[in-house]
Amino acid sequence: MPLVILAIGILVLFFLIVKVKLNSFLALLLVAGAVGLAEGMPIDKLIPTIEKGLGGTLGGLAIVVSFGAMLGKLMAESGGAQRIATTLINVFGRENVKWAVCLTGFIVGIALFYEIGFVLLIPLVFTIAAEAKIPLLEVGIPMAAALSVTHGFLPPHPGPTAISIIYNADIGTTLVYGAIIAIPTAIVAGPLYCTLTRDINPEIPKGMYNPKIFKDDEMPGFGISVFTALVPVILMAASAIAKLTMGADVPARHVLTFFGQPDIALTISVAIAIYTFGLGRGKSMEDVMKTVQDAVLTIAMILLIVGGGGALKQVLIDSGVGTYIGNLVAGSDLSPLLLAWLVAAVIRTACGSATVAALTAGGIAAPICAVTGANPELMVLATGAGSLIFSPPNDPGFWLFKEFFGLTVKQTVRTWCALETIIAVMGLAGVLVLNIFVG
Repeated sequence: MPLVILAIGILVLFFLIVKVKLNSFLALLLVAGAVGLAEGMPIDKLIPTIEKGLGGTLGGLAIVVSFGAMLGKLMAESGGAQRIATTLINVFGRENVKWAVCLTGFIVGIALFYEIGFVLLIPLVFTIAAEAKIPLLEVGIPMAAALSVTHGFLPPHPGPTAISIIYNADIGTTLVYGAIIAIPTAIVAGPLYCTLTRDINPEIPKGMYNPKIFKDDEMPGFGISVFTALVPVILMAASAIAKLTMGADVPARHVLTFFGQPDIALTISVAIAIYTFGLGRGKSMEDVMKTVQDAVLTIAMILLIVGGGGALKQVLIDSGVGTYIGNLVAGSDLSPLLLAWLVAAVIRTACGSATVAALTAGGIAAPICAVTGANPELMVLATGAGSLIFSPPNDPGFWLFKEFFGLTVKQTVRTWCALETIIAVMGLAGVLVLNIFVG
């Protein structure tokens, strides 16, 4: 019965999000409460459990996600993202522009949420395609693939960061492993796959965008833009490498571990960005703080949805469902990595949201990770990969890609849905290969 109740609960979650169009946060809380009661949890324990799950998840996530949004917003509004894009395009040359756009998407995507990065870069994609006289999708697909890969695999994005907390995974190590998988995945799903879509050549949609194109003297330099964007990545990666290569008694390890904590790394990067993208560009502190405030407002609902996923996870654990599933699968020959990927893929296909899929699958698979002793960092990446698969029409990203590129539904399936599936499958393959060496 525990599995039957869980299955019904997930179906109800899909129904509320997809058919009723209920907000994902409200849907997650309602389902969490209903599943807890159906599983026999005492009614007086239900609300404390939901609060524990919501607070515990956001407690380790709020600073990371909020500061990541601040960094991205400061970079976008200063012209730093445009500087990175235009410089790389000039370096690579027009004939290799798809590689430049892919690299731009990867760098910018580390600091920006997918939707923000997409809307930010789409005017540049249109401009590049028109000036270089190349097919629109030859520029658009590499950009979208790079943004999607960073969204699914690399902290400080909400999905990977939240499920790192659920699995008790080290976020720095997850970032290192994620980068190893993300780079080849972005290349295959982006610059290589776009060559198979050359028969689809939509025109640049008229009236679809009103970009702010910065003049050269309005933008910060390339070096300082890249450095500021990558500060959190550098600090977290250094911390992970120190843990893997230095003994516990080495003072440098403790220093790098401290500065590599996601909260500290993002705090430092935002402090640097306030100067390099704000005060150092002649902006007043008031203007910079307005940008920071706007950034937090844009991710408030994302944080609540992530917290709702944490509440559902805690209900599954405290009601005993998690332990039941873990014990059930403990003797199975099915790899917990593959199981986490499959669960996330099914939920993604049904409900559309990659973040909801990752969080729900993480809550279901967390006890399995604990019982089987699977590598928690690889469980994060397997779950993240599964949460990206296909991108059905109930995913806002589907319509974002379709409308901006002026595609039909069939063409969107051939391009956007195909590249998302490539990312999901390659992500799983990369996780299984890495597991041979670090599992």
